[in-house]
Amino acid sequence: MTANIFFGSTEEARLDVENIINPYSKKVVSSYPMCTKDDTLKALKIAQLASQDTKASTIAQRINWLKDVVKKLTKNKEDIAQTLCDEVGKPISFARIEVDRCIETIKLSNIAMVNSTGETIATDAMPSGKKTTAYWFREPVGVVACITPFNFPLNLVAHKIAPALVSGNAVVLKPTPEAPLTAYKFAKLFIESEFAIKDALSVIYGDVEVGSTLVSSDIPRVLSFTGSVQVGNIITKTAGIKKVALELGGNAATFIDKTADIKIAASRCAFGAFINSGQVCISLQRIYVDENIYDDFAKEMKEETEKLIVGSPYEDDTFIGPLINSESLQKAKLWIKNAIDEGAVCLTGNKNDNLNFYPTIMTEVTDDMKIVCEEVFAPIVSLIKVKNYDEAIEKMNNSPYGLQFSIFTNDLKQTQSFISDALCGGVVVNDIPTLRFDIQPYGGTKLSGIGKEGPRFAIEEFTEIKSVVIC
Repeated sequence: MTANIFFGSTEEARLDVENIINPYSKKVVSSYPMCTKDDTLKALKIAQLASQDTKASTIAQRINWLKDVVKKLTKNKEDIAQTLCDEVGKPISFARIEVDRCIETIKLSNIAMVNSTGETIATDAMPSGKKTTAYWFREPVGVVACITPFNFPLNLVAHKIAPALVSGNAVVLKPTPEAPLTAYKFAKLFIESEFAIKDALSVIYGDVEVGSTLVSSDIPRVLSFTGSVQVGNIITKTAGIKKVALELGGNAATFIDKTADIKIAASRCAFGAFINSGQVCISLQRIYVDENIYDDFAKEMKEETEKLIVGSPYEDDTFIGPLINSESLQKAKLWIKNAIDEGAVCLTGNKNDNLNFYPTIMTEVTDDMKIVCEEVFAPIVSLIKVKNYDEAIEKMNNSPYGLQFSIFTNDLKQTQSFISDALCGGVVVNDIPTLRFDIQPYGGTKLSGIGKEGPRFAIEEFTEIKSVVIC
């Protein structure tokens, strides 16, 4: 057992073991003992003491620390990818991509830290002022608590702990219960590094009890959470006076204009709707299509979708692996059934092989159906015919979510209008809203969250501005 990775503080706690079962093979692939409130409080107190050392450490040490993690992660890339595949059933080709992106996220955190700057202030700019030496800079908040989800159990951890550590904080991480071994292997790279700051990173396993203890404690100065709107709502009500960064749900949409390249749009939409079995916050869920090209686009979309290979996540050519659990499968099937009962038509899909749910396209849907107005988190997309851009943008914005939207068009004026009209945190032109670069600011409006991720922007979340005046 590695120090600072908590597996329960008592023998009794260690007997409460949770097994992780691969959603495809149904085999036990890992296990972990549940932690308690006392374990969580211990981890927080360790972090509180360590935060003095992290703040006092040099930027050079922290950068070397992350460089060392990158080196070791690169060396163990295939093992980590296989662990991802084992625990959450992510197709192995995409698991390898996630490891590559994780490596890039850590590198970007180093770059962002080097370029993090303050500013001098002209305090004699107004008659009431006078000449001084005045400036502001950023300093670490102290302790950051991070709670991460199952769908990207490696890279989304990196998006939190790498910027938090490199900016001089101590971190307590509660990873998703679905991927404990992935988090364990990743955290060990930090904790056992020759450049590690003692006790700067702790990992605590558990569910509601552990999470609520992290949220309600006065020790963390920032709580960074990625997960459901329901949990995010609870966090905002119980966190107290601390910074809260929330990456919550989405209901991503795109508009296919009559000037768009239909073949390219259909190919990209099939990718964006069904990658990771639709278990992505910015998974494409609503496709609004100009009525003049609707039939042609629907035909192309169906053909592109039926090319996607559904099967074992261990096969290199598999695009769609299993959903995370049976509850997700049953929800997807029920929502489709209810939509069909209300008049919707299934263009393709709506079948499953155990937890492997085939990519499904729904048509003739209405705005009040759950598969349209709520976050599905399954490989289901709806095609919706609209008269024009104005009707499309109205429907796209008629959602409590506002994470990312996109448009496919060759009309410049329409592009300019869309950038302004879209009520969301990010817009994409001529590609899917599922497109995300780890270097970019990422975060939504409305129920989709508060704050931004992306290493540079996460560092801003995990630091505070201190103002200085020398007279």
